[in-house]
Amino acid sequence: MQRLLFGGAAMRRGLLRPLASMSVTAAAAAPVARLTTRSLTSMARFGGRSIINRSAFAMMPRRMVHSSSPKNCGILAIFDSSLPKEKLRKQALECSKTLRHRGPDWNGIVVEEPHAIAHERLAIIDPESGEQPLMSPDGNIVLSVNGEIYNYKELMAGLKTDYDFKTSSDCEVIIPLYMEHGIDFINKLRGMFSFVLYDKKSQRYIAVRDHMGITPMYMGYGKDGSVVFASELKALIGVCQEFKAFPPGNVYDSQSASLIKWYNPEWADGRVPAEKLDLMEVRKAFEKAVERRMMADVPWGVLLSGGLDSSLVASIAKRKQERGEVPSVLNEVHSFSIGLEGSPDLIAAQKVADFLGTKHHAYTYTVQEGIDAIEEVIYHLETYDVTTIRASTPMFLMSRKIKSIGIKMVLSGEGADEVFGGYLYFHKAPNREEFHHETVRKLSALYLYDCLRANKATSAWGIEARVPFLDRDFLDLSMNIDAQEKMIDKANGRIEKWIMRAAFDDEKDPYLPHEVLYRQKEQFSDGVGYSWIDGLKDYAEEEVNDKQMMHAKHRFPHNTPQTKEAYLYRSIFDSYFPDPAQMTVPGGPSIACSTPAAIEWDKAFKDMADPSGRAVAGVHDDAYKN
Repeated sequence: MQRLLFGGAAMRRGLLRPLASMSVTAAAAAPVARLTTRSLTSMARFGGRSIINRSAFAMMPRRMVHSSSPKNCGILAIFDSSLPKEKLRKQALECSKTLRHRGPDWNGIVVEEPHAIAHERLAIIDPESGEQPLMSPDGNIVLSVNGEIYNYKELMAGLKTDYDFKTSSDCEVIIPLYMEHGIDFINKLRGMFSFVLYDKKSQRYIAVRDHMGITPMYMGYGKDGSVVFASELKALIGVCQEFKAFPPGNVYDSQSASLIKWYNPEWADGRVPAEKLDLMEVRKAFEKAVERRMMADVPWGVLLSGGLDSSLVASIAKRKQERGEVPSVLNEVHSFSIGLEGSPDLIAAQKVADFLGTKHHAYTYTVQEGIDAIEEVIYHLETYDVTTIRASTPMFLMSRKIKSIGIKMVLSGEGADEVFGGYLYFHKAPNREEFHHETVRKLSALYLYDCLRANKATSAWGIEARVPFLDRDFLDLSMNIDAQEKMIDKANGRIEKWIMRAAFDDEKDPYLPHEVLYRQKEQFSDGVGYSWIDGLKDYAEEEVNDKQMMHAKHRFPHNTPQTKEAYLYRSIFDSYFPDPAQMTVPGGPSIACSTPAAIEWDKAFKDMADPSGRAVAGVHDDAYKN
């Protein structure tokens, strides 16, 4: 069914195949299942999705039915259009339809000529309220949001004037905050979000993206001078002549017709922080970050690769759920992993799941099944970056299986490697200054890589991914720690991400098995099975010939592919996203996910510029052999 999105070109090339044959091994005896009430397990098949019986929620205590259902929705706004009202409405609806996978349950649209604001909603419970776009009581302000505001209760309590809230949505608080503070309110928000807001009286509109770009957003310009904002690039194709990824931590204000940076952390101002390390402070801050993201009135789970980052997230979530510190729809925490048969991640994830006592679901796929899905992945991810596609494909396949058993939200471990220098090439960092500056470079570009992957690979199937390591308060703490504390010193027992390992190394009440807490970093595209990357390279070798590579610079003058694998991905991307869409994807050489600047750290990096962690000779246990 999902293939229908791609039109005839993919079908004619025979590159899209059904994913239904993907092999699955469930480590748990029963899929999702022991929910709070038996009727929750009643599933109805509709449009390829598993729908949980909503009547079951009526039987739950009201404290569980609150405003925190996942809102991994799709937003679309066209401002300053020259089209008449009916044509503008039709155009907005057509563009918005391309985002329906993000919010398959309902859509809403408000047209205030010459503007149109649309929203594709992912609704889990209480479908009669909370529809977007949201409006102020007097109808003056229109708001469309994708995301979560985790501190909405504190923000509501801090309002200076009374406000008549029309819904229980955590996002509605944005309206009275804007009324009281103008755009200065943005810095008060804690969460992940992209939104557009229109003020009819002042004819002002703003578009905002969260501090790290956790939720996606693009902007473009039409032939008629219109300005368009959308959750995904595909909504702009055919409407805009020019488009770009909306930068994180920015607000577009129509009053100045420009982008204004609202997020300006001290740790990114060029200096090297030197705050003293307090391991208990790190532990408490990260536990709070996980807890914030556990608020949900829908079945949720954790993505578990068996590496440090996802395992810590799973451990904290399990503790808090088990001890009743956070209300939960489920009686138990469900964890999910994927890999080729016998892959490192599957083995490690099962070990962690057994230790924590989660209801674990282990999915396997074959190299061929992954290759079959590549074109769909590129369409949904809207990128041709090699590392992102390698890692997104298993995540995309896993998300489909997760959705099929009724899970709507997952916690994930993205961001830790950027914050703490967890990639193996950080072993070669020459000093604390270079180490810190590289973490800043990595974080500033994360919206083009891992944030994009985590959000779009899951939202392709209507699932929301939440990422505790990118919590703004946790970032402000961890990125201001003296970078010397993050430096890798194997001689003294400090491997990559030593701070997180030490902070959660508790012998009396262990969070994780010791061998997992100190497991070497594996990039997701490696951990799912080394033959996955090798298989992709072999496939590209068959699909792309030497003559095509010889002339690659003429066909692709921007970000010219340097390998046959990269050429294959770029060709698929261009078939869906014509010029100038290629400008939205970053490029440049990389070693094990480094920025181009870090290539200068080691001469060997220049000779082995591959994004796999195995490219770091002398560091990875299974490094490539020259």
